[in-house]
Amino acid sequence: MQIGYTLMTEQSGPKDLVRYAQRAERAGFDFEVISDHYFPWLDEQGHASYAWAVLGAVSQLTDRVELMTYVTCPTMRYHPAVVAQKAATIALLSDDRFTLGLGAGENLNEHVVAAGWPPVNIRHEMLVEATTIIRALFDGGYVNFAGTHFRVDSAKLWDLPVRRVPIGTAVSGAQSVKALAPLADAMIAVEPQAELVDLWKQAGNGDQRKIGQVPICWGPDKDKAVEVAHQQFRWFGGGWKVNAELPSTAGFAAASQFVTPDDVAESIPCGPEVEPIVQAVNAFRGAGFTDVAVIQVGDDTQDDFLDFARSELLPALS
Repeated sequence: MQIGYTLMTEQSGPKDLVRYAQRAERAGFDFEVISDHYFPWLDEQGHASYAWAVLGAVSQLTDRVELMTYVTCPTMRYHPAVVAQKAATIALLSDDRFTLGLGAGENLNEHVVAAGWPPVNIRHEMLVEATTIIRALFDGGYVNFAGTHFRVDSAKLWDLPVRRVPIGTAVSGAQSVKALAPLADAMIAVEPQAELVDLWKQAGNGDQRKIGQVPICWGPDKDKAVEVAHQQFRWFGGGWKVNAELPSTAGFAAASQFVTPDDVAESIPCGPEVEPIVQAVNAFRGAGFTDVAVIQVGDDTQDDFLDFARSELLPALS
């Protein structure tokens, strides 16, 4: 299993993210994923820089780690033709170390363009069309497309990498797997559900990567780590059916107002011990995932966490 590090734009500024990316590569992580947000989940997180600019910098200051968006919504804030151009450019800058992770998005980030927030079935339709356009542009040549949600007129990517940019798609159930598996090179999910892996295999994609993500809050003081996780990550417990719909940080604060520190500690490994983190990662391994990216919750502990990852966590996960 490959172990990744999450560059979380919601909790760290852009210069810090670039520095953490360098340190994570030196620590021994296999890949790095970056969130693509316009808003943080909660005001307490306090950041939301432009992921693609950060990726450009990271591509020049790292040499080995694979880079990936986790994930970009190519349907509202960005037109899919523009996403394809950005992805091809990052792939070139990184010497073919980039994978484009795509998802149907969240109201929190997409509402800013004031286009309304469609129901989930329409969002899936939009993502299928967008992914189809992006794949066609990665093939080279001129692309024309007239769909229900998008139109493309004589678009072409003039700078394409040697290796076609792999596409990962975020899925959460049978509907999204059925729609997106035929268009993807990898599966992305945030819960260790063996059923998703089985569905993906049934779609004919058994040998593809299955990439998960797990939040943790490592720290020398467990009580402090639980406090930080509760302050910064209590929104996580709502589940994606809720998280995709809320339009503001105030909405997430209201939805999580009754979430207690104990609730958070039950779902996020907190404190100095390596074994709870290993168990959380192994839940994905047992479900059939091939890759897992960890999120270290809290900006102030990233440097110490990366030292811990190098000396204890990554050896324990190998």
